[in-house]
Formats: sequence, structure tokens, C-alpha cells
Amino acid sequence: MKYLTKSLIGSAILASAIFTTSAMAEQKIAVVDVDGVFQQMPQFISMQQMINAEFKDRQDEVTRLDEDVKYELNKLQRESATMSEAQVKELQDKIIAMRQDLQSKVQPLQQEMQARGAQEQKKLINLISRAMQATAAAGDYDIVLQKKATAFVKPEHDLSEQVLTAVSKMK
Repeated sequence: MKYLTKSLIGSAILASAIFTTSAMAEQKIAVVDVDGVFQQMPQFISMQQMINAEFKDRQDEVTRLDEDVKYELNKLQRESATMSEAQVKELQDKIIAMRQDLQSKVQPLQQEMQARGAQEQKKLINLISRAMQATAAAGDYDIVLQKKATAFVKPEHDLSEQVLTAVSKMK
């Protein structure tokens, strides 16, 4: 009885492996370099320009503050030998205050830019996903994988250029 059960189970596993292999051989599989498409799509470039324009005034202010801090540090190094202790202390306090002001502006700016960038990237990823689905449907592909998840793929199964072309036409 045990032998019969084991042989039935073994036969079932062997049969399912054979059918699975033949079913997989009939599927059309393609890959897409999503990161590459993302970097090359015209919407990505315009997104970067839009975000830079949106935060330009604050970035300029941070840059100006950073240059002011560097100037005061150089001044302290150059002139500390000829300054009184009170003047050195006053300049050091000024530099510390400027650094704190700079830091209080840099961190929120970076966080806001990252949040805004993530918001826009999500929209672009949705565009890429729609383009991938349309391209896969047009080519009658059953499965589309990310290129970085595969070790090797023949160039004719790489849909990256087609997806880039499709996503470039989308808005």
C-alpha cells in the first residue's frame, strides 16, 4: 500500500513537471529595462527641470548661505592672528549661527525635494507600466520581467526600446 501511494505521488509529480515544462515552452517571455527607460524618457527630463524650477529660489538661498559660511571661515583663518580674542569669539559665534541657519534650511529643502520627486516618479512609473502592458499586448507576450532580474536575454526579447518609444508618446 505504501509503495503504491509513493509511486502514485511520484507519477503525479513527474506528470506535472512534464506538463509544466511544455506549457512554459509555449509562453512568450520578454524583458524591459525599467530603470533605463525611466532615465531616457523625455518626461523624466522635464520632471527634473520642473522640480529644479520649483525649488530654485530656496536652492539659491542655500547656496548663498553656504558661500557666506565659507567666506567667514576663510576670513577667520586669514585674520585670526591679527584679531583680538573678542573679535575671534564674535566671528566664531557668527559662523556657528550661520551654519545652524544653513542646516535649518538644507534639511527641509532636501526632504521636500525628495517627496516631490517621489510623487512625480510615481506618475512616470505608472506611464511606464501602461506602456509595458500595451507593448506586451501588441507583441502577444505572456510574461514581461524586469531586465535586472534576468541573467541573460536574447536582444529580440528585450522590449525596452519599444516601451521607451511608447512611453515617449504618452502624456
